[in-house]
Amino acid sequence: MDSAIKIVVKWSGKEYEIDSLLLTDTVATLKETIRKRTGVLPERQKLLNLKHKGKTPENDVHLSALNIKPGFKIMMMGSLEEEIEAVSLPPEDLPDVVNDFDIPEEEEVDVCNREVYLSKITKRISDYKIVERNPPRPGKKLLVLDIDYTLFDHRSPAETGYELMRPFLHEFLTEAYKDYDIVIWSATSMKWIEEKMKLLGVASHTAYKITFYMDYLAMITVHTSKYGTVNVKPLGVIWGKYPEFYSSKNTIMFDDIRRNFLMNPSNGLRIRPFRQAHMNRQTDRELLKLSKYLKMIAELEDFSTLEHKNWEHYLSDKRQGSGS
Repeated sequence: MDSAIKIVVKWSGKEYEIDSLLLTDTVATLKETIRKRTGVLPERQKLLNLKHKGKTPENDVHLSALNIKPGFKIMMMGSLEEEIEAVSLPPEDLPDVVNDFDIPEEEEVDVCNREVYLSKITKRISDYKIVERNPPRPGKKLLVLDIDYTLFDHRSPAETGYELMRPFLHEFLTEAYKDYDIVIWSATSMKWIEEKMKLLGVASHTAYKITFYMDYLAMITVHTSKYGTVNVKPLGVIWGKYPEFYSSKNTIMFDDIRRNFLMNPSNGLRIRPFRQAHMNRQTDRELLKLSKYLKMIAELEDFSTLEHKNWEHYLSDKRQGSGS
């Protein structure tokens, strides 16, 4: 009679005991058993510390070939189908942003200096809780990134995280991390942000680290004469939380929606939106070009002298100046 083996699967902060397997069972049987316990489909499972001849075992490999000892703990990564579906569709309780607003520069200056909005920022600094994923690094600049249509096309008919992800995302973040702390700020819920970052492989990447996430609760509403009340992302919340690290002099924010910069117009760079990912993956080079811009301005002590809307001209001028 075949010997039974007891295995523990660690996933999403919990442990699942599996004691119904035999050494003659295959990895495919193991994955199916894990599916019954966790709900994660076999094709979504990544069994991190399960190896066969130094590599991830194929599905037809027998458990007896893996030298598994009783009580062995398997570390698993994987998402439930409902979680994957959730990050492929926008949350129903949040407004869909399609068109940006053309707000005159003089109104931008007026809005960002109004006491009523500065008071709202002060309240956010006091009340909004930031959960650090990694500590700020002294001497680094700050890069604040939106998600939807900036790093990720959440309305594309593409199906996988790779297809929805903006081209060169990991290369861009790896290069930026050399000079910048990186913060993700999305006008959605924190759970939504966390699931997206898992799906894109950003949360667990080893070449760079995200300092923290921020969600819609850190935003404030402002009133504009032309468009009424709008939601914006005031960088002053971050500056108030971390005055010893970040300020208007060393912070830049990428967002495909210009009005998100309303409280800090000189710190925002409006990125071209990444839409129809299934059609545009082969031609989109925005992050490659912006990576060069970030590297170029990282040398500066004060970003406040820059007009980020002219970033492509700055790159062109530098290339010409270098004779390239």
